[in-house]
Order: sequence, then structure tokens, then C-alpha cells
Amino acid sequence: MRRLGVVLLGALVLPLAGFGVAMAVPGETSFGDTTSVGVHNSYEKSTFPYFADALDSGASLLELDLWTNGGGVDWRVSHSNPFASESNCVGTQDATGPRAGSSGSSSSGQGFAGCLEDMRAWHDSHPEHPPVMIKLELKDGFTAGYGRGPADLDALILNTLGDAVFTPADLVGDQFATPDDAVTQRGWPSVNAMAGKFIFELIPGTIEEKNPLDTWWTDVEYATHLRDLAAADRLGYAAAFPAVHGAEVGDPRIARYADPSVRPWFVIFDGDAAKYVSGAIDLNWYNERGYLLIMTDAQNVTPAIDGTHASEGEAQDRLDRLAGDHASYITSDWSRLPSVLATVVPRR
Repeated sequence: MRRLGVVLLGALVLPLAGFGVAMAVPGETSFGDTTSVGVHNSYEKSTFPYFADALDSGASLLELDLWTNGGGVDWRVSHSNPFASESNCVGTQDATGPRAGSSGSSSSGQGFAGCLEDMRAWHDSHPEHPPVMIKLELKDGFTAGYGRGPADLDALILNTLGDAVFTPADLVGDQFATPDDAVTQRGWPSVNAMAGKFIFELIPGTIEEKNPLDTWWTDVEYATHLRDLAAADRLGYAAAFPAVHGAEVGDPRIARYADPSVRPWFVIFDGDAAKYVSGAIDLNWYNERGYLLIMTDAQNVTPAIDGTHASEGEAQDRLDRLAGDHASYITSDWSRLPSVLATVVPRR
């Protein structure tokens, strides 16, 4: 099932052709000790004409919104249309032409499978690329009855990308029982070891979180899926990491997840940057334990800057500021600032 090998960079991460800027960290640095930049809703044509452009931008985190209900075919990629994909993905099969689909057409609007095919073609053309976090917001949650459950997601990702995916099994290895054990006791692999990898993060969607009839959210469902796979010695079939969604005081897993057996499967935390840095939350708690901390809407941290048209200096200053607040990723809509998107700095 998993077939692509890891390509290592040198001992020091140097400027990468096509990515525009040197990463400002040595290659032996732990991946968990870095801070980088992501783009919100990277699949929208107004953000990037093609998803290949999003990958070429150098951004370390790209976001896709997925719909799974029975009102449409397959996994749709769209912000607000639950019935059809409205994306910049073309479903390319040609590593030399990531802006042309399998038929040679440059028409976009593909679903999740098409976006994964674009990633695979891009990876084949850039096998030494820096690690890229793919954030999946499941707008209406999983729908296993339509072939869109956790196991279906795993199979789709791994059958397309293979060993280009950094998985929970890769993190846990043979030494640890859960991701929490792995990152708190050993930490993440080095930046060098993560070269050529995609990491998939899952968060509950806005529709799911507002649905009073839905009490089985994406995060709980997928963490339970991971726990059960591990118990059956099948963790290698899992492709993604669930994230705790929303900035909260203390360990948010305790209040959020009544079942303590699912808590150790969360090592990624994702929430509003302004709330994280408000002073009420102990950000060092995340840093000391090696958890990845994604701060969204970075532009809204005081003093606020433009979320789309910030200057390069403003965006760089915001990255430096939030790296000092222990962010692993900051996100905004700065798609027109490739030199900032490709910057990786030490997490402090």
C-alpha cells in the first residue's frame, strides 16, 4: 500500500530550488522545534489558480474543506457548496504537468481524490520538498454509510501518496504505544527526516460543530479509530492525525474527551491565534511536551494586520512574534507573499 521512500536533505537545510528562501533552521533540528506559515482555504481559485501553485508557494500548511454527505459524489472540496466540488485541483496524472488533469485538460474543480493526485504528481517532481501539513476540515464530519468514513479516508490517502505520508505509525514506531508517549518522551523526527513528507491533520467542520444532532465529531471518531487500529496491531493503515480544535485553558483534552483512552491520540492542537496569546493560556505547556500548536488567523493578534494584503515585513514580524509564543504553524491568507510562506524559523 505504501510505496514512496523518504528522501533526506543534507545536514543543513539550504535554499531549495522553487521554494524561494532558505529555511532558517539546521536540518538536525526536531520538526517540533520549528515554526512555519500556512494558507487558509488553499483550494480556492481566488487564493491559488491551481493547487500546484499552492504547493509551489512554499507554504508549510495548506487547507482543504471536505464534504461527505450523500448529496454528492465522493469527497467534495468546497467552502460552502455541499453538493459539488469548487476547487483548484485538477487530478493530474502527469508529474511534468501538475496543472493538467488526466485527460490533458486544465479544468479544475476536482474532489479530494483529484487533490491527492495533484499532490502525488507534485511530490514526484519535488521529492526533496520540505514537509507539508495538509489540514482537512470535514465540514459535515465523516459519513461512513456512503463510503466516507475514517478507514475510507485512510485508504484514499495512502493508496495515492504511499510513503510520502508521515503517519501515526511512523511517529509511534516500535517503541511507543501512542503519539503522546512518542512526542513527550522522544519528540518528533528531525527536519531532515521529514523531507518529502505530507502530514494530514483532521479537525471537525463548522457544520458538524453547529449540528445539535451530531455528537460524534471528526476528532473523537478518528481518535477512536486510531485507538482501535492500534489495539488490533493495524495502526499502519491509518493516514492522519486528529487535532484538538479550539484554544482553551489547561489541557483541553480533559474537558473535551470524556473517554481518557482517546486523549493520548492527540498531539496536534489548532485554534485562534488571538485567543492563544491572550495571556490566559500557558503556551509553554505545549512546547515542553512537544505538541504541535497551530495558530489560525495570525493577522488578528494585536496589533492586527491585513489578513490578505499584509506587507512582507508585517507578516515576517508576525511569524517571529508567534514563534516566540511557541506556535508550530501560523496561518492567514498571505498567498501573495511566497518569501514569507517558505520561511521556517526556530520555535522559541
